[in-house]
Amino acid sequence: MTTTGDLHVFLDALLARHGNNPASLLQMLCETQERQGWIAPPALTYLAQRLGIPRARIEGVAGFYSFLHLRPNGEYRVLFSDNITDRMLGSQALMEKMCQQLWLQPGKVSEDGLVSINTTSCTGMCDQGPAMLVNGRAITRLTHQRVQEIGHLIRNDTPLAGWPADFFLVEDNIRRSGPLLDNTSAPGDILRAAMALGGKGIVEAVKHSGLRGRGGAGFPTGQKWEACRNAPGAARHVVCNADEGEPGTFKDRVLLNCQADLVFEGMTLCALAVGAQHGYLYLRGEYRYLLEPLRAILQRRRDNNMLGKNILGQAGFDFDIAIHTGAGAYICGEESALIESLEGKRGVPRSRPPFPVTHGYMQQPTAVDNVETFCSAALAIQMGAENFRAIGTAKSSGSKLISVSGDCPRPGIYEYPFGVSVREVLDDCGAVNTRAVQVSGPSGICIAENEFGRKLGFEDLPTAGAFMVFDDSRDLFEVARNFVHFFAHESCGFCTPCRVGTSMLKQTMDKIAAGHGTRHDLNEIENLDKVLQTSSHCGLGRSACNPVLHTLKHFRPAYENRLKSLDFEPAFDLDGALARARQMTGRDDAGAHLKPEET
Repeated sequence: MTTTGDLHVFLDALLARHGNNPASLLQMLCETQERQGWIAPPALTYLAQRLGIPRARIEGVAGFYSFLHLRPNGEYRVLFSDNITDRMLGSQALMEKMCQQLWLQPGKVSEDGLVSINTTSCTGMCDQGPAMLVNGRAITRLTHQRVQEIGHLIRNDTPLAGWPADFFLVEDNIRRSGPLLDNTSAPGDILRAAMALGGKGIVEAVKHSGLRGRGGAGFPTGQKWEACRNAPGAARHVVCNADEGEPGTFKDRVLLNCQADLVFEGMTLCALAVGAQHGYLYLRGEYRYLLEPLRAILQRRRDNNMLGKNILGQAGFDFDIAIHTGAGAYICGEESALIESLEGKRGVPRSRPPFPVTHGYMQQPTAVDNVETFCSAALAIQMGAENFRAIGTAKSSGSKLISVSGDCPRPGIYEYPFGVSVREVLDDCGAVNTRAVQVSGPSGICIAENEFGRKLGFEDLPTAGAFMVFDDSRDLFEVARNFVHFFAHESCGFCTPCRVGTSMLKQTMDKIAAGHGTRHDLNEIENLDKVLQTSSHCGLGRSACNPVLHTLKHFRPAYENRLKSLDFEPAFDLDGALARARQMTGRDDAGAHLKPEET
């Protein structure tokens, strides 16, 4: 039991470490929960008093993030990944087994307060699932035996430090490498080359390389950096988006593990290009296990004068990087929502314009790019713009990392020059009898066999990196339904069209799954998509219907085989719901079958 005095000592040290800065509120809440297992009311009250902000605001922030808890949630908090690829590998049966073993229902806390079991959208371990998180730590390659062992460890109240180390092993699974993954430059070499170019020279080199953002949208990176460099403002910032929450994507996880210096090199040369002194890496909560190793690399770079004051001896070149962790909010992958979260707020996307390049972190000019983009920028400086541009295609220069998962014997990371065909990727990962590929995650596009000749690139199939394979044994309706549940769960709730629309879409798919669907429902999905496209606040709502519309286009029988021949049927069966009550009151025969004119 933590006493009030102990709690205040801990929180005072926490506040001091974060400079009593309300912008670090999310980090303080995460660290408080790591110590206590949840965020108790006394902690909320004390933080509110010391930070000078309303307690209601702190509760609102904590309530936004699914990994934070305002009530006791068990000493062991178990979250099974509910991504479609984990389901395909049997995650649901494994979760049921653990619940039976621990005499617990999903979503509940055991009576003794020892454990809770629930699901989370995706852990970013799709290449080595089924996976789970236990108190934020990833455990991969779950089997019935491993789940049983974990149940025994929990029942015996064994600290995580005493669990078998191989439980927490996360592999990179690099299957095909290229100029980015094969990079062996010594820390600081690329930065020295960039310093010789100067800030404006870096911008011009990145522009000339043709590099476009690797997060999916493909905005020209050099153009973004130039806009940030030229924007008026007293301070500028560099933000690395490492919140790859799109189900099926895990390439940034691998880059942070095996090419972290390249990531930080890219961020630092960006700082030189735009004139920034402060950098932030926003690390998704599911990758919490990478936090200490990344901090150690940052410290090594500081010790070697690659971060801090007068970097590598250049007077006035001052820049440092802090790592902020997320706490389970997919929407924070959107750059303006990420910035809100960095500022210690709920991760609600901002209205745009203005854009982050002029009004980003603390309303100051900010360059936001993802992990792979910063690595590619560093590579472009190292290779030279012309050599970098020679890789790939005319409109898609360089290489691209693909996260391959699903029905294939060799899931993992594949690096290709842009322009590779879907069929080539399928051949390399050993996929057979493939029915469909989901490119770029649930918000992307589902393609059928007749499109496997299409090429990955901004000219044809742009992708953030996810490549999910489904063979002819899979029900594409259930795949789309899983994606729809994901969007409904991850909607931030800020705007009514998305909050209500994703819920309606989920209810419609569940209605069809239950055997009550009609053609009217399919038409309503198309109408709902029009509403979401025109009125949603951000891209989540505008993407929510994509999985259904794309699978309807290619695999319509998967839907029609479930439909009734009626034009309309309500999702709620009133007569069926009252049947049990009629039996209990002895009225079943008396009134159940009366015609309308007889009642």
